[in-house]
Amino acid sequence: MIYSLKKLLKSNYLFTLGIVICLGWILAAVFAPVIAPYDPIAQDLTLRLNAPSAQHLFGTDNFGRDIFSRVIYGGRYSLLAGCLSVTIAGVIGTFYGALAGYVGGWLDNVMMRFSEMILSFPSLILAMIINAVMGSNLFNTMFALVIVSWPTYARLMRSVVLSVKENEYVNAAEALGASRMRILMKEIIPNSVSSVLIMATTDIGNKILMFSTLSFLGLGSAPPTPEWGMMVSDGVDYFNKFWVSGFPGLAIFTMAVGANFIGDGLRDLLDPKLRTQF
Repeated sequence: MIYSLKKLLKSNYLFTLGIVICLGWILAAVFAPVIAPYDPIAQDLTLRLNAPSAQHLFGTDNFGRDIFSRVIYGGRYSLLAGCLSVTIAGVIGTFYGALAGYVGGWLDNVMMRFSEMILSFPSLILAMIINAVMGSNLFNTMFALVIVSWPTYARLMRSVVLSVKENEYVNAAEALGASRMRILMKEIIPNSVSSVLIMATTDIGNKILMFSTLSFLGLGSAPPTPEWGMMVSDGVDYFNKFWVSGFPGLAIFTMAVGANFIGDGLRDLLDPKLRTQF
C-alpha cells in the first residue's frame, strides 16, 4: 500500500496537488497566530475597504479588518466544520449501513426507510431548518450537516455489505461459530469501508461548501467570527471591492477542489479494478 501510494503521488499530479493544497490550508489554520499579521477581529475604520497592498495583502473589509488574517483564521472554522461533520456522519453511516445490510430482513427495511425519509428532503433546506430551529452557532451548524449527511454513507455502506457478506471468508467465520457482532466488526466493515473512505474524502469539500453557504445565509457562526462563508456574505454589498469576498471565496474554492483531487486519487488507489496500475 505504501509503495502504491508513492507511485500514485508520482503519477497522479492532481492527487499530489490536492494533498499540497489541503495540507497547506491545514498548516495555515494550525499556525494562524504565527502567520496572520493582524488580529482577525480588530477593527480600524480609518482603513475601511482598502485595496490589497504590502501592509494588507488581501486588503481590508468594511470594518477595516485585515482580510488576509481573517482568511487564515477562518480556515480553523471552515476546515473544522467540514472535516468533523464528515467524520461523524461517516462513522454513524458506516455502522448503521453495515448493521442493516448484514442483518437484513425487517430490520434492514425499517432502518433504510428511516434513512430514505431524511434523504427525501433537500439537504440544504433541511440543514437550514435544523439550524434555524436550534440557533446559529458552529456546533449547531455541524450538527445539521451531520444529520443531512449520514444517510448517504449508510446507503453506500449497505450496498457494499450486501455484496461482501456473500464472500467465502464470511461464510467460514459463521461456520466456525463466530458471533454476528464479531463477524460484522472483524470481517464485514474492514472489507467494506474503502468506498466510504473515498466518498468521505470527496465529501469534505462539499461540506465546506455547504457550511459556507449556511454562514453566507446567516445560519453559521456568529459575527465577528472570521469564517469564509460569512466573509463572502460581507462582500455582497461591495461588488466593486473584489477583495472583500474574492479571497475568502478563493479559499473555499481551492479547499473544495483539493479535497476532490484527493478523493479521486484515493479511488484510483483503493479501487480493485484500478489498483493494478499502482
